[in-house]
Amino acid sequence: MRPINIKRIYEEVSKKDGYRVLIDRLWPRGISKEEAKLDEWIKEIAPSTELRKWFDHQEERFPAFAKRYEEELNTKNDHIERLRGIAEQQQVTLIYSAKNIHFNQAVVLCNYLNKTTS
Repeated sequence: MRPINIKRIYEEVSKKDGYRVLIDRLWPRGISKEEAKLDEWIKEIAPSTELRKWFDHQEERFPAFAKRYEEELNTKNDHIERLRGIAEQQQVTLIYSAKNIHFNQAVVLCNYLNKTTS
C-alpha cells in the first residue's frame, strides 16, 4: 500500500494527489464542487457531529479527540478497507478543510489507515 497523504482543500490540486477523498462531514466553505476536483466524498468516515463539536479544534483536546475518533473508526471497517484497497492501486490523498494542519481529523485518519494495514 502506498502511504496515504493529507491536504487542505484550499491548497492547489496536483496530479500527485492521486485519488482525492473529502473526509469532512460538512462541505468546505467557499469551494465549489468543480474547484474541489474530488473523486469521492465520504462523510460517513468523518468524526461524528457530537465529537466534532466537542473537539472544536482545541489543540489541548486533540489527544482525547484522536482516541475517541479512532474508536469511531473501529466501527467503519467497510470504508477503511475500501480506502486501503484504493491505496493499493494508486496514491490516495485525504482532503480536509480544518485550518490547523497538525491537529485535525485527517491526521488521525491518515495515521489510522497507515498503521492498521496488514
